[in-house]
Amino acid sequence: MAYKITEKCTQCGTCKDSCPVDAIVERNGKFEVVSDDCVDCGTCESNCPANAVVAG
Repeated sequence: MAYKITEKCTQCGTCKDSCPVDAIVERNGKFEVVSDDCVDCGTCESNCPANAVVAG
């Protein structure tokens, strides 16, 4: 169950910087989780200051 970055995202990059497996990429000005690379650790969700990352 990979995480998703919602429309609440402020593009701060904290999720990308905190991901231990580099599963978050920036495409077309938005961050997204690459589900095949995500290890479901929850680091992105717990570090997002905008609460824009959700499981699922």
